[in-house]
Amino acid sequence: MIAQLTGVLLLDKPVGLSSNAALQRVRRLAGGIKAGHTGSLDPLASGMLPICLGEATKLAGELLAHGKCYRFGVQLGERSETGDAEGRIIERCAVPALSTEQVSAVLVRFHGEQQQTPPMYSALKRQGEPLYRLARAGRSVEREPRTVTIQALELLALADDRLDLRVLCSKGTYVRVLGEDIARALGTCGRLYELRREFVEPFRGEAMANLDQLQATAPIGGWPILPADRAVSHLPAVQLDLAAVRALAHGRTVSVAAAPCGICRLYGPDGRFVGLGETDGAGSVCVRRLFAAAQQ
Repeated sequence: MIAQLTGVLLLDKPVGLSSNAALQRVRRLAGGIKAGHTGSLDPLASGMLPICLGEATKLAGELLAHGKCYRFGVQLGERSETGDAEGRIIERCAVPALSTEQVSAVLVRFHGEQQQTPPMYSALKRQGEPLYRLARAGRSVEREPRTVTIQALELLALADDRLDLRVLCSKGTYVRVLGEDIARALGTCGRLYELRREFVEPFRGEAMANLDQLQATAPIGGWPILPADRAVSHLPAVQLDLAAVRALAHGRTVSVAAAPCGICRLYGPDGRFVGLGETDGAGSVCVRRLFAAAQQ
């Protein structure tokens, strides 16, 4: 095991591989190190899959709450049982003649906060059973709508019965459902024919590595691994002396001058990132997630 490998790897997941299968491939290449991905991608989707390695797995929950950007293609005139190219076609509709201006005007309606009902073909669970298993068995159950936010939605290309789109959205947004809703608002039906996640915040603009590149290089020194605190760079930083780090490692609360209120990044006297803390705004800091190195 490569115990000292800690950080975030931005994997460019290929089409045809589940997120868990991609994760296990990375783990094997890294010698079986502890790892976890943040935010599943469907097998038919490609793109950025952040994988937390080693101690950085303690930050995975923080990444799940971040926004995501997708590029996706909608095939108009067809609706499938899964909402994408994987499922059986269950409806066909006529496709009206559409202009770029008409489509753009419809897309504006989807901006902002809205309610979205998760699809049956999803990993959400009902009484411990994933919904996609119920769907494959021919069963359908009620799903509670959830609040999602579409921060940006743009038309990249329009060609006959196909749309090429990009969306920046909140966590929990199902792009397959969004594609179906857009098609319906255009007076037809639709399904995705392509889906690629371009980035997950806060990794906009960061380079990704594919499995072939990882296979060809050594994990230590060869993989483009980001420092663990890069995953929580949006949080304020708090500097601690050695006594405070040791106190937190023993579960005690410490006092820090001018500590911000809420979750924060914690750094030791040598500038090393030691984990996450939570403050009350009055200078008291308690542990939220602490790296093992801080407890030694």
